[in-house]
Amino acid sequence: MLLWLTLTLLWSPTCWAGALYGRGGGSYFSTTKDNENEITGIRVFIGIGGIIKSIQVRFGSSWSEKYGAPGGSPQEFLLQPGEYIIRVDGSYKLFLRHLVIYTSYERKALFGENSGKSFSAFPDGSDKVLTGVFGQHKLLGISSIGFDWDYPIIQ
Repeated sequence: MLLWLTLTLLWSPTCWAGALYGRGGGSYFSTTKDNENEITGIRVFIGIGGIIKSIQVRFGSSWSEKYGAPGGSPQEFLLQPGEYIIRVDGSYKLFLRHLVIYTSYERKALFGENSGKSFSAFPDGSDKVLTGVFGQHKLLGISSIGFDWDYPIIQ
């Protein structure tokens, strides 16, 4: 009975909400939940060979700390008022290599170089949006990434 309950919980949709994409390993990072501001931008730092070294998330008018490895050239994507991130595609090898951000205004932003194993992340509900980012990083870059999805903040 305990085995059945454990297997049921492991395969429930709730467990998939915290999926990590990538090989993983290294130090864990996670954006802090902001109950007053929506995500309004993403900044990705690209290193030599197209490796995604680190990421920052903008909540309202403030940028989060930089999560990942030092260095890299920044690329930035700012959202318009009322616009939300509704899907993220990407790819990885040893490190995260590529991200494609899709928005509710049918815009998209591309970061890095598409190579390796592909993934697609989106919410389990049609009205949910990206509310946070988490993952792991090593000395050279982000080794895995995951996404938190929830309903937009009601103003």
